[in-house]
Amino acid sequence: MPSDPDEDEEEEAADSVGALPPAMGLPSLKPPRTRTHNADFAPISAAGYFEQALQVAVPESGLDFRVYYTAPRAVDGTVMVCHHGAGWSGLTFACFAKEIATESKGECGVLAFDMRGHGKTAPQTPTSADKEDLSIDTLTADFVNLITNVFKDITSTPTLLLVGHSLGGSVITRACPLLQERKYRIVGVAVLDVVEEFTLEALPMMHDLLDSRPEGFNSQEDAIRWHISTHAIRNPDSARVSVPSIIIQNPNPEPGSLLWVWRASLRATAPYWTSWFTGLSSRFLSAKTARVLVLAGAERLDKELMIGQMQGKYQLVVVSNVGHILHEDDPERLAEVLVEFWRRNERTTVNIKNLKKVGDL
Repeated sequence: MPSDPDEDEEEEAADSVGALPPAMGLPSLKPPRTRTHNADFAPISAAGYFEQALQVAVPESGLDFRVYYTAPRAVDGTVMVCHHGAGWSGLTFACFAKEIATESKGECGVLAFDMRGHGKTAPQTPTSADKEDLSIDTLTADFVNLITNVFKDITSTPTLLLVGHSLGGSVITRACPLLQERKYRIVGVAVLDVVEEFTLEALPMMHDLLDSRPEGFNSQEDAIRWHISTHAIRNPDSARVSVPSIIIQNPNPEPGSLLWVWRASLRATAPYWTSWFTGLSSRFLSAKTARVLVLAGAERLDKELMIGQMQGKYQLVVVSNVGHILHEDDPERLAEVLVEFWRRNERTTVNIKNLKKVGDL
């Protein structure tokens, strides 16, 4: 667990926090063999997007979670708790968090974190947690355990709006009733660009899609450039703050080898893919809170969601001119959608407590 603020700042700069986007249909680009530097693709510090970087010990999961947090300014504010998708990190929500603060005039805060096996979340001891266990039940337990450790006192806990992208959408819909059983006040669930039927149908193509991306890069700038040029992320500013944390310096470099490799192995999670998304639609529709589904570009609903929409069980929003990583591509539009969704639902909040700060971003 980092304890020196200066050391943590250096690590943040070198290992900027980011995420691993899916290579859906992306062309394979061979990274150059010479390390290049270009200001247009230089990493951006997360300091301007979240107020705090925190390391939160969660004994029940055997993990120290890296958490990024901006508190609500209003007494009656709400905290949007954001769960990223497989391969990403909490900083995939960095630009979104900044837009939420602006759009809500500080009434809403944002808490994002690195899930198990991602970013700077790490086992408390070498044997205390298996970072490769990414089963849906384990990830759901992690989410609930993190919330209950961050917000220990129910009476002083803010109202929570759960936001999940892709795999994160499955986790939050499973976690919602478990948190409500513990008397946490959930103002709503927001699922971002994942529909059960279409996702399950696409899973057989995932290995080919993973084959279409480079095995690594020779610099952080190269990684950022690749994500922007292939439109994996369409917002350059977001790519510059989020991408560096999905890669790490090659731990076993050899002559001529790539200097930076992917931080998380998506291919290793293949045994879990089907279970991640099975039952998502029914769990979303049965959540005992307000519900919103935000899709990228086109209205792709399975039968269960189509019936639910006709019955008025949830709000559907389709955002144009974005890809799968819609919260990075157009964080301003998503902030508008979720703040408007929040304003139409009951909310109450409090200040966050009992978190140990590990240094400024």
